[in-house]
Amino acid sequence: MTVVLGNATTWREIARIGAGESPTLSDKALERVEHAREVVEAIIEQGIRAYGINTGVGALSDTIVDRPSQSRLSRNIILSHACGVGTALQAREVRAIIAAQITNFCHGYSGVRSEVVRLLTTLIARDCIPEVPAKGSAGYLTHNAHTALVLIGEGHAFVDGQRRTGRDALNAIGVSPIVLQAKEGLSLVNGTACATGLSSIGLYRVERLLDWADAVAALTLEAVGCQMTAFAEDVLALRHSAGIAKVGEKLRARLQGSALIAAASGRRTQDALSLRAVPHTHGAAWDIFERCGTVVDQELASVTDNPVVSGTKDNPVVSSEAHAVAPALAQAADALAIAVSQVAAMSERRMDRLVNPLVSGLPPFLASDAGSQSGFMIAQYTAAALSNENRRLAAPASTDGGITSALQEDFLAHPTAAALKLLSIIDNAESILAIELMAAAQAHDYLAHQGTRASGTDVLYQMVRQTVSTYRDNRPLAEDIKMLSKLLATDRPADAGKSNNDHRI
Repeated sequence: MTVVLGNATTWREIARIGAGESPTLSDKALERVEHAREVVEAIIEQGIRAYGINTGVGALSDTIVDRPSQSRLSRNIILSHACGVGTALQAREVRAIIAAQITNFCHGYSGVRSEVVRLLTTLIARDCIPEVPAKGSAGYLTHNAHTALVLIGEGHAFVDGQRRTGRDALNAIGVSPIVLQAKEGLSLVNGTACATGLSSIGLYRVERLLDWADAVAALTLEAVGCQMTAFAEDVLALRHSAGIAKVGEKLRARLQGSALIAAASGRRTQDALSLRAVPHTHGAAWDIFERCGTVVDQELASVTDNPVVSGTKDNPVVSSEAHAVAPALAQAADALAIAVSQVAAMSERRMDRLVNPLVSGLPPFLASDAGSQSGFMIAQYTAAALSNENRRLAAPASTDGGITSALQEDFLAHPTAAALKLLSIIDNAESILAIELMAAAQAHDYLAHQGTRASGTDVLYQMVRQTVSTYRDNRPLAEDIKMLSKLLATDRPADAGKSNNDHRI
């Protein structure tokens, strides 16, 4: 499928491009891009003082750059700003970042030539993925610079899985490096594309994760014989939250017809909070997810370059502002990171109840021969360790602050750091939920003689058993966790009466 960029692009479309779909440009978007370039040419011709066009950047904003040096300034900005470190971002993350950058240019206020936008589009369409180190961005500059390196034949990129120099990579997809003109170097490193692209991938992954969290919780709730009265529609409606209502409805639907649940009715006055408060914790995460999606869509609809150009070639206007600063985006990613961390922490607590013989009513640690076997004892340690790591990662990046560029940039919102932390938390949360899912399936192995599962949970159990077999201390558990984590990352949880093939993406 093809995604048209330049017409009210959403985070879902950016995520689809990240996942492999190809972008194309609308005619109107290209018209806006070309109009903005005409304005830049007029600014140059008339000698209007403009940041990053005929001046230096950052603390050098008052240093005038003569006309013959303006193209060189653009190239030098790319080379000097490409100073990222650490492991490279994943291909889907780089694709999403580039798609978000193209979207920003398509608003028609940046002033890059249409050749630049077309070449960026070609990189994604031909799956030429710039090598972009993950670390080193206080806001946006380094990630974008490493992408821009490839446009000028520098840096490195991956084509068909092979790492090549920028020039060789372009040659492999049948295009040539470009010579940047005035302002293009600044525009290519500017804006919030990296944080917006990464946040779009984060939202895509969180939506899948929360779907699984609701499903996995249902399998566990059935295994421990939860009291369904806590999830009644009229009871949950007393707390106003679309997320709570959504999770409650999903739990009731998935557990409908369960003989295990029916047998447990009235067994306890009320369940522990890690069971009873699933709609509240998961529901809060769903509510945050929706709000954060709105923030990212708002970012994609916004111009995030500095400076912006407007007016006409006869009356050009250049405006220095702070649209490349994105506190709202940073706060949204931080909020989503906290929400996911909390969902994962509750998953670890439910998993502990499954393996703890003091509260489970099941064999200790779900081992078939406790003593000679440890079962899931240490898997719970792993879940606890990951949950604690999430707690550390969930500390907000948006409040970090910092000073760069000789006091010229004396406030930093850290949206990119917030988005990167979110992605790390999602990685951990997928593993935690995989461990709970594995333990819940094992618990059901011991409950088979006590009653039938609901159709909505049986389909989940079958998904697990199609992936891993019952555990008897007969293999390293790490591989099981890895396979189930992959299941969570690539598939949707099947609904009642459907196979997992109906939900494969």
